[in-house]
Amino acid sequence: MLDPLPPLASIRAFEAAARLGSFAAAARELGMSGAAVSYHVRRLERAIGVRLFERHARTVALTAPGETVAAEAMRTFAALRASFARAADMDAARLTVSVLPTFATSWLVPRLGGLSAVQPWLHVEIDVADEPRELGAGRFDVAIRNGHGDWPGLESHELFPALFVPLCAPDRLQEAQALADPAAPLPRLLGRRDWWTTWLAAGGRSAPGDAAFGTTLATEHLDIAAAIAGQGIAIGSPILFADDIAAARLVVPHPRIGRDGRTFWLTYPRVNARVPKIEAFRDWILSEAAKSRAACPGLADIA
Repeated sequence: MLDPLPPLASIRAFEAAARLGSFAAAARELGMSGAAVSYHVRRLERAIGVRLFERHARTVALTAPGETVAAEAMRTFAALRASFARAADMDAARLTVSVLPTFATSWLVPRLGGLSAVQPWLHVEIDVADEPRELGAGRFDVAIRNGHGDWPGLESHELFPALFVPLCAPDRLQEAQALADPAAPLPRLLGRRDWWTTWLAAGGRSAPGDAAFGTTLATEHLDIAAAIAGQGIAIGSPILFADDIAAARLVVPHPRIGRDGRTFWLTYPRVNARVPKIEAFRDWILSEAAKSRAACPGLADIA
């Protein structure tokens, strides 16, 4: 009884020999010896019980059954080669980016239309996660990380520093301006306690107690959403939320900028530095980050 499919190695050797008209040429293409090609073809002939080639002293020729099988084999392998080529083209244009939630929602995603305009061939897939994703395992090409840029094996490009200032809705501006007065009671605060402690200490105020804080939210962009809704005074990045400030959804009640020593970085495996899709994304995001740094008031004084 004939097996459902003869050995694939033998089919591959037969297809190459039939297409190229020579065992020697097939051997060169497949990276094996002529004897190995001949072995695989004989193995295929034994498996199906049909002679596929007529062997002569220096040449081979397909038999009639061989021509029938060869036509199907060449069509099948041609389709496979085309599908692999399409898959390679798709992978060459598909860039997977691991991004911190606030950076993604407040800065990166609103700018992706500009990337599409200058690099229309590039298909970006965004993965949002609080914890750093592993790079180099094939799932993610690049990542936006927050830290000091010293990740082993990764190329790191500085985007802009992690900054924080009080931010509030326009109708809470007067209340928020009292933050500068050490004698005034604190308004309802939103956001990271460590950032508030640092920022208030620079103005001579003590660390805020539990009573100063309103709703506790998981990420910075949620704190800002609550501030826009008038639920308190948030503390956040004047760079990440520059669009909200420009649109007057947020105001900055005090110009003093805090910094925690960390920076946002574009990172990727050093061995992939010359991959075209990574180069294209790197050049674009570094340009956008430079624009954001230039537009941030007071950044030069603390950089």
